[in-house]
Amino acid sequence: MTNAGDNSSAAPKKTKPAAYSRRRVRIGLSTTLLGFLIFLLGARPGIFDLDRSPVIGFVQIAVYTIGLALICLGGYISLMSVWKGKSPSIAAEIGQRLVSTGYVVTVFSSMADIFGLGSHLLPNIPYFGPMQATGVVIGELVIVIGFLMLIPQPREPKENKPPKKKIVIEEQK
Repeated sequence: MTNAGDNSSAAPKKTKPAAYSRRRVRIGLSTTLLGFLIFLLGARPGIFDLDRSPVIGFVQIAVYTIGLALICLGGYISLMSVWKGKSPSIAAEIGQRLVSTGYVVTVFSSMADIFGLGSHLLPNIPYFGPMQATGVVIGELVIVIGFLMLIPQPREPKENKPPKKKIVIEEQK
């Protein structure tokens, strides 16, 4: 028996369509996850039982910078898909550039010896030292700040209020 007020057999309620592309978000998150796994492979190969050297060498640095590039790309794809239908704010545009800048800082800090900017120039064995590690951390912090700026902020709804009247007082001469 059904009650008169029971709407269980009624048509399901219509849901509001997503304001973003779910497919792009999934692609972006999958790219980010793949990048994270590659980053881990380069930064900590012992997790995958592939650690063959006590030092961090060129191959490890190259692998984790590729992983970081995929993390940046996937995060960019995911966060930009949330802006679907709207143009990104100025803060979001600055955030895009900060992500790119942070990645460049990270790459140049990581490979300073290879590029001839570090303390152990070639043909010596490249050494990933504390100064390079500090540069990588600073670059990653810049990337995080850029991603935070890419998140859309809710805008205040415009209300239909009449504009405030300006009161002008004129001086008497």
